[in-house]
Amino acid sequence: MKFLEQPPRFLFFTGKGGVGKTSIACATAIALAEAGQRVLLVSTDPASNVGQVFGVSIGNRVTAIPAVARLSALEIDPQAAAQAYRDRIVGPVRGVLPEAVVKSIEEQLSGACTTEIAVFDEFTSFLTDPALNADYDHIIFDTAPTGHTIRLLQLPGAWSDFLEEGKGDASCLGPLAGLEKHRSQYKAAVDALADARRTRLVLVARAQAATLREAARTHDELAAIGLSQQYLVINGILPRSEAATDALAAAICEREQAALSAIPDVLKALPCDQVALKPFDLVGLDALQQLLADTGPELAVHEEPPIALAAPSLSALVDEIALGGHGLLMLMGKGGVGETTLAAAVAVQLAHRGLPVHLTTSDPAAHLAETLPGALDHLTVSRIDPQLETERYRQHVMATKGAKLDAAGRALLEEDLRSPCTEEIAVFQAFSRIIREAGKKFVVMDTAPTGHTLLLFDATGSYHREIERQMGSTSVHFTTPMMQLQDPKQTKVLLVTLAETTPVLEAANLQADLRRAGIEPWAWIINNSVAAAQPNAPLLRQRARNELREIDAVATRHAQRYALVPLLREEPVGVERLLKLAGCITQPTT
Repeated sequence: MKFLEQPPRFLFFTGKGGVGKTSIACATAIALAEAGQRVLLVSTDPASNVGQVFGVSIGNRVTAIPAVARLSALEIDPQAAAQAYRDRIVGPVRGVLPEAVVKSIEEQLSGACTTEIAVFDEFTSFLTDPALNADYDHIIFDTAPTGHTIRLLQLPGAWSDFLEEGKGDASCLGPLAGLEKHRSQYKAAVDALADARRTRLVLVARAQAATLREAARTHDELAAIGLSQQYLVINGILPRSEAATDALAAAICEREQAALSAIPDVLKALPCDQVALKPFDLVGLDALQQLLADTGPELAVHEEPPIALAAPSLSALVDEIALGGHGLLMLMGKGGVGETTLAAAVAVQLAHRGLPVHLTTSDPAAHLAETLPGALDHLTVSRIDPQLETERYRQHVMATKGAKLDAAGRALLEEDLRSPCTEEIAVFQAFSRIIREAGKKFVVMDTAPTGHTLLLFDATGSYHREIERQMGSTSVHFTTPMMQLQDPKQTKVLLVTLAETTPVLEAANLQADLRRAGIEPWAWIINNSVAAAQPNAPLLRQRARNELREIDAVATRHAQRYALVPLLREEPVGVERLLKLAGCITQPTT
């Protein structure tokens, strides 16, 4: 493996949920420890199963792994770290400041930026502590800080005055208010990250166009701030041998090879390793030792009868949606789960029933807008350009709020506007112009903002509360976008996930985020299910069985209603294939 050649002291593994970065980080730690190195594995994955993998209770303390000499591990709980971080900030002002102000501060600190900064606050000790560095030859991090977080930590000391004077409003600069360590320590940590002699960043992706695009964006973001020592690992590639007796496996192999052939240019220059898909769960020492091996025996795949699986189809959900005649449908999901395709499938299903539908997407690939216009009666498609809308929003904020600031304040505001929340707010403003159509037709919205961003949008614009204030003493009926999103009769949120541990956990966190904003998700959609596809290839059949636990978790614990969408042989592009995607799932045949 190229990324294991002459490894530096620090190795960071980063990638979207479900790509397998935790497994690869664990396998790397084992390989280095077995090579005689003293290794500390630090995980910040919210779905961390490091303890389960090694059969040891770990938690937020350095714990020796009995099965692997010279290996210790630590699990940082991102949510617990963020909560402790919030408590340090909010605690002193609770009961002192008005409750409305306290709530505003709490919301300011509820987003992903706070979690990332709180976790990086924990990271710094591992990057800069001389004692820890003396105890270990390598420290491996599962999940790296984002470029946005690092840029925030590089801001000049003037940000404290900026916040104290109230210039930041409901922004992502807010989390910086809780930093208690000396800025020199953060500078030392950032310097360590940027030093190729000490740090190596490993981008983990799958052989899929969406995850490779995401890896390319991560590469650019980190390279722009000096973190250029990057490697690429493409995980979970289906062995070609599986394609011999299974049409689904053959189609997957073909798609993966097409994705690899069209890999983004910025990734082509990186040292790259490919890791084959395994038929077994990556739990236990034996499994992890095989993960990175080029050759060697694999765990046996047992021949078992087909899985008996009966689950609601996407078409069944659409039948229920269609009864309303109109409304707003928001499809939400973390990167790589396929919410754009499913938004198109829902829109096509509704239009196929003769109902008027407007599908609006911020899909950067724009393949829906190219495929669907004119292809189906009752369906219109629009595409919102996230970059264009974000730039418009930034210019507006700089021209209004920024005009009142000095040079230092403007520089801080510009950095604040690079936040991921900024794009969500800007795109939602564009979506809001279309939302009013939902009173007469179905509006299907792909890529919806998180609950945190909606609350920031609501607070920043003060639109919702201002309208309430103006209209409260009158009998005039009014509806704001936020009110419409919170009304289940007008809006249905569909959360999209995969039948894998991390994507399900991410969707559950997203659901909690939305509930905090007063929005209750209507349904979950489990996409690209191998189990629902009823494969014949032995490896895929074992993978299908591995999905059953997560499918059950969605059905029994997380969702009010759900649908299961099978992994298809053909890419679901075009009306015919999108209609097929929404089809029924039946009991298998032998």
